[in-house]
Amino acid sequence: SNYPSPPLFPTTRREFLNLSTKGVGLLAFSQFAPQFLVQSTLAASPAPEKDRSILVLVQLAGGNDGLNTLVPFEDENYYRLRPTLAIAQDKVLRVSDTAGLHPGCTGLHDLVQEGKLAVIQNVGYPNPNRSHFRSTEIWETASNSDEFAATGWIGRFLDNACAGMPRDSSDPVAVHLATNGVPQSFSSAQIHPTFGVAATGGSRRESEDSRKLLESMVGKSVAAETDSTPADSQGNVRFLQQTLMDTLMTDRKVQRMIGAYPPAFTYPSTQLGNSLRNIAALIAGRLPTRVYFVSLSGFDTHSGQANQHALLLTQLSNALAAFQKDLEAQKLDSQVTTMTFSEFGRRPSENESRGTDHGTAAPLFVMGSSVKGGLHGTAPNLQLERNQDLTFSTDFRRVYATALENWLGCPANSVLGGQFFPLEIFRNLG
Repeated sequence: SNYPSPPLFPTTRREFLNLSTKGVGLLAFSQFAPQFLVQSTLAASPAPEKDRSILVLVQLAGGNDGLNTLVPFEDENYYRLRPTLAIAQDKVLRVSDTAGLHPGCTGLHDLVQEGKLAVIQNVGYPNPNRSHFRSTEIWETASNSDEFAATGWIGRFLDNACAGMPRDSSDPVAVHLATNGVPQSFSSAQIHPTFGVAATGGSRRESEDSRKLLESMVGKSVAAETDSTPADSQGNVRFLQQTLMDTLMTDRKVQRMIGAYPPAFTYPSTQLGNSLRNIAALIAGRLPTRVYFVSLSGFDTHSGQANQHALLLTQLSNALAAFQKDLEAQKLDSQVTTMTFSEFGRRPSENESRGTDHGTAAPLFVMGSSVKGGLHGTAPNLQLERNQDLTFSTDFRRVYATALENWLGCPANSVLGGQFFPLEIFRNLG
């Protein structure tokens, strides 16, 4: 194994987090607060029902260029601001009389036509921040741009909706297939069983290495417990042993589900395609997981944007379309809604390197059999000078409030810490 020898056992949240990102990102130590031994957090409550609603989050990391994703092909200002990067009118996949999708988004365009893809225009937040790290943090914690929240919006959803999962179940309530560790969205005040899977789904070697690391840690924690160990420490070690065993069992269960899954539709052989195929496998395996998180990176297109952005949007479109078709064939689509997000859009005007710089607002997609397909919200105003930014028209927390209230069945105020009115993007939900 390439792993360093682990400590006797992790004693802090930082150590758990560090272990969770060693090489494959599948260790389920992501949600241990510093008080992870406090027994009051382990009170039992019912597990989520089998026909639960599920949210799949797809992060477009780097800042997706919204104007070349949803193209305002009737706006002469768009072509004025982008003399080389603008998508020609006759190439745009039209979704209305004034806007259409990038030509690489044929799969998403079909979903719009079928009424299964909502495109929410010009989404952002007040006083936008153009730092990748900080703006991602704002989106993941659902905070104001001048606030620093300690927990993520999904973590607070779990705190409010799934607090005190039964101790005899290690099944995860949230799963991430992220390449850069545990999403900040999952940070929570209470302990919840969450899990990480390698973004590729995990090779046999990766799975074996991870299992050996876990088994080593279990063995060392067992060896640490002796008759002379103080009672409090014995309780700590036993708690850790149980946690490690839960993780090991979850790993085995997850890998078995992924390995045995027969998709009903062929996924593209891309990282995102593989990740969404694995999410479909876990949904079909009836895990009680409420939220899945996957990331597609590469959207920081400061130079030579045209080809890179086209490849990314094609990968996104093909993978999302395959995922939706697979869910429909498996008769799971009524349970699943998929939503994209990105830390910011990009400047309306192209730069001197035939790319675009960090901007503000951009559209996002909400996909599923329960959405109202088509355009929602207000298109951006492009009567701008060079290097001016868009002014957002829909706060991203209204989209979150919609997902929380109308899909996940959780009061949005308790998660978002304020009143954000849901959008009318779902249908037939009572």
